[in-house]
Amino acid sequence: MSTINKNVVMMGLVSYFTDFASAMITPILPIFVVIVLHEGMDKLGLIVAVATFISYALRIFSGYIADKFEVVKPLVVGGYLLSTISKPLFGFAHDYIAVGALRSAERFGKGVRAAPKDLLISHYSHKDHSGKTFGFHKTLDLAGELSGALFLFLMLYHFGQSETVMRNIFMATIIPGLIGVFIVIFFVKDIQKKQDIGPRLTFRLTQQDKQTAKRLVFYFFYMMFALDSAYFTMEAKSVGIATLVIPLLFMVSTTMQSLTSYYFGMLTDKIGVKKVMGVAYTSGVFAQFFLFLQTPMFTWIAFGFLGLFTVISLNANRSYIAKTADNRGVVFGLFYACVALFGAVGAYISGVIWEHYGMHASLTLSFVATAVITLLFFVKGKF
Repeated sequence: MSTINKNVVMMGLVSYFTDFASAMITPILPIFVVIVLHEGMDKLGLIVAVATFISYALRIFSGYIADKFEVVKPLVVGGYLLSTISKPLFGFAHDYIAVGALRSAERFGKGVRAAPKDLLISHYSHKDHSGKTFGFHKTLDLAGELSGALFLFLMLYHFGQSETVMRNIFMATIIPGLIGVFIVIFFVKDIQKKQDIGPRLTFRLTQQDKQTAKRLVFYFFYMMFALDSAYFTMEAKSVGIATLVIPLLFMVSTTMQSLTSYYFGMLTDKIGVKKVMGVAYTSGVFAQFFLFLQTPMFTWIAFGFLGLFTVISLNANRSYIAKTADNRGVVFGLFYACVALFGAVGAYISGVIWEHYGMHASLTLSFVATAVITLLFFVKGKF
């Protein structure tokens, strides 16, 4: 832990409180849309698609601005503030359009801050320990998710699962959100500017940046077919798991991530990205497979493997970019933008298939496609 800079620790605490707030919403928002507001799975798919695209596509611009003008902390603060303000307003939404607009605004904030945040963390990490640093940060991030999901479960258990309770929980997210904003404003140090920056923008990728991006292609296609957690929620509901228990499923996923994040971060530094990504892709396939079996017991297992895939793949990719890219902010942004495009298309297609052809058809496509991509990665993938 001696190699972890105090600014990274503070950013970890910011992520803790922000993800605490997010975890109070994410497990029940799909149920709120489909069951409480009586919207279809295609509408849920549209919400997920638009929010995913906005969340990730903006990162290429914020990453570019952070690199070009060395404006880092203002983007991070602004992004966290927008997300904090947006979350409580879910309590006033009455149709899928309002939910989609608010989810997009919340994801807009995440998109603005994500690449600059990664740039800040990589700036304050030792080059030979970037995997360890990102793993440490992700651990605090996940601890916030775990705490938020536990709090959500306790609220649903004590007050019930009515529409009013859900709306009140959404509004209560303002408290942990503001704590996170306070910490990033007063306790996180900005990256010091090294030179005067001219007013002219020039988008530039070096040959090394292009090589870095090229080796992430398998991940982009994988994300197009891997089901979003919103679909995991609705599958759980469809096999008879009560709304009260849904937060516990997310706790399984988050606990798995918390227990493995730091370890796999260090493992990435030791054995390389490809081997670790192989573990990530395999975990993702198992997640889709157990969800495909459509029984409550296997749904619990699916959430565990979803957690493994999420944390291992994200930490490994972030570490790889931090170690190999010349313009890290731009490449972080490009990485997230491609995830946005592929993830949004996949989310919308999954929702349409689910609504018009049934859950089984959507789950089958996801499982088969991710399995094929994983096999191709082991044969052709390079890092």
